[in-house]
Amino acid sequence: MTSDIHRYRFASSIAFEDIEANLILAIFAAESLHGECKVRLDASHAVDAQQRICVIDASTQVGRDINRLFTGFVLREFGPDSFRVERIDHYVARQPQEVHS
Repeated sequence: MTSDIHRYRFASSIAFEDIEANLILAIFAAESLHGECKVRLDASHAVDAQQRICVIDASTQVGRDINRLFTGFVLREFGPDSFRVERIDHYVARQPQEVHS
């Protein structure tokens, strides 16, 4: 059985803020497709700036769209050699991220 969770690991030459900005852009784009409520309910992701990792749960249609959009954005902006992506069985965040309004 394959996993629907994808872990992206980025090269140290890329500012992690730029990676996060691309993730936010992918989430906004998914909101245009599915609506804000559906994205809030069905999207799940985590980031770890120290390890330079972004994890996206693609087990829902919203998650799959965010995953595809994010991959396309980072490929275009940073190039194919700037990151690795792998499927993982599970991901446990060390600390929950605080939500800022």
